[in-house]
Amino acid sequence: MNLKSTFNKIDIFSPYLVLVGIALYLLLALTAFNYQIRGLEPPSNNVYFYFLYGSLFYLLGILLPFIFYKGFKLRAFKEFLEKSKELTIKHYPGERLLLLVVSIGLILQFWNIYSSGGIPILSGYLKASSVTKVWLLSYVLFLPGINILLAFYPKRQYYLLLGLGILLFALTGYRTTPIVILLSSFITLYYTRKFQATHILIFAAFLLISGLLVGYVAVQSIEWQEWALNPLELFIYRAGYTLSVFDQLLPLKGSTQGSLFYYTLTGYFQAADPRALVGEVVLGYRHSTTSTIFGPALLDSGNLALALQMFLLGGILKIMHTLQKYKKGIFTAFYGILMAQTLVWIETGPTDLVVWIFFLIALGLMIYLIFAYKDLFPLKNSGDNL
Repeated sequence: MNLKSTFNKIDIFSPYLVLVGIALYLLLALTAFNYQIRGLEPPSNNVYFYFLYGSLFYLLGILLPFIFYKGFKLRAFKEFLEKSKELTIKHYPGERLLLLVVSIGLILQFWNIYSSGGIPILSGYLKASSVTKVWLLSYVLFLPGINILLAFYPKRQYYLLLGLGILLFALTGYRTTPIVILLSSFITLYYTRKFQATHILIFAAFLLISGLLVGYVAVQSIEWQEWALNPLELFIYRAGYTLSVFDQLLPLKGSTQGSLFYYTLTGYFQAADPRALVGEVVLGYRHSTTSTIFGPALLDSGNLALALQMFLLGGILKIMHTLQKYKKGIFTAFYGILMAQTLVWIETGPTDLVVWIFFLIALGLMIYLIFAYKDLFPLKNSGDNL
């Protein structure tokens, strides 16, 4: 059996990758506990229960579309997708308009850094003040803009714009934004350019090194902290520390009573950081704190909220993954964005307004597809079953 050929046939970035990412994250965190980096203590058994609990509801969200389609004539739904395959969304953005959107995003982020009075990645104070309304607007424009541009027009010269965007957002000192830009664009290109196994391995190595360097430089530049860890130790420690926060959070389920989600939606407009609220409630002092993909929902509203969050994540990603296979273009771009953001959420948790904006746009695309091609929808007329 040709291992390389088999690897190339696997859909690496299907929604199931999130489950793999959760397992790898847990393994990484347990490594930090095993070596007791900076005195980390092993978590309670409740941590494993909630990781399994959240993962099962995510899996159910992935599988439910299969069950739903089967109940409503799966073959008919496939027929609808096949018929609409050759039809493109009307009035999708042209190349010049997309270039304009990407350029405006880059200019705004450059202005954001310039206005900070220095390079945020080199100062903890500048870093803390670099996430502004201008930053939010630049990210909302640049991330979908570059992904849609690459989905429709994957020209090599546009990789320079991608690289410039990664650099400018990395200079803010936060790992998540440049990693999401890099990862989402790679996912978009993976589905539009059919990358081989060697490309994926090279990308994985580059992504890991980039994450290590950005995180290490940013942490070393925080004036009020001292770190003696090397980049790899720091990376492993962050996973263990976040899991430790999650463990301490479990006895406090439901204590924020919806405030965390409220600040997630409104924080940018009233200078309120939802992650700082996590630190205040769980650790006893106001500090921006990550609590894994499962933490915020549990802290805010308990077990049911976590189940609903993970179920919806699995369902939306599965539907978008299916649509992008047939429709490509903007569906592939937004699937790449949502998948990249969800993978980053495994550590940071869903406390980012901008990500919820992208999920709402994805839902809008799904609704548009149904209404745009409703005449092709054959479910009620088909008698075929699988």
